[in-house]
Amino acid sequence: MLTGIGIMLLTFVVMEGVAWVMHKYVLHGFLWFLHKSHHTRHNHVFELNDLFFAYYGTLSMLFFIFGSDPIDYRFWIGAGITLYGVAYFLIHDVFIHRRIKLFGSTSNVYLKALNMAHKVHHKTQGKHDSESFGMLWVAPRYFKLAYGIVKKQQERGAIYNQRT
Repeated sequence: MLTGIGIMLLTFVVMEGVAWVMHKYVLHGFLWFLHKSHHTRHNHVFELNDLFFAYYGTLSMLFFIFGSDPIDYRFWIGAGITLYGVAYFLIHDVFIHRRIKLFGSTSNVYLKALNMAHKVHHKTQGKHDSESFGMLWVAPRYFKLAYGIVKKQQERGAIYNQRT
């Protein structure tokens, strides 16, 4: 069981690298015709880009199916892919893009840095010249910027509280 959980967590971590490579070289490469729906403004709930959820969901399901009788390492790989998919949905679609309005603003430096990095990725609406292709890994410069913003917000809050 502990080995299985280790495989699941390792798969989760590896999925960040897989997501980065897929995003940079596949989504911003030969599958741009699907991914560009994510980089353009629209009024509908779904994007062609959402088909990638079906791809990773199917991949995860296959690992579950072929690793479940008896439960072996493939089951735990499927669990790791699924866990990454849940994190991706909550962080990318719900928190960053607000496709479902669950979260408000945050003073968490990591989440602010993550949001900033993703906004920088989206400032270029074309196939080329984007940066920040990962989902959970954030370059240190965004942490510095986010920390500065949070610190200023806290200072403003302290000044406001002293006045009242």
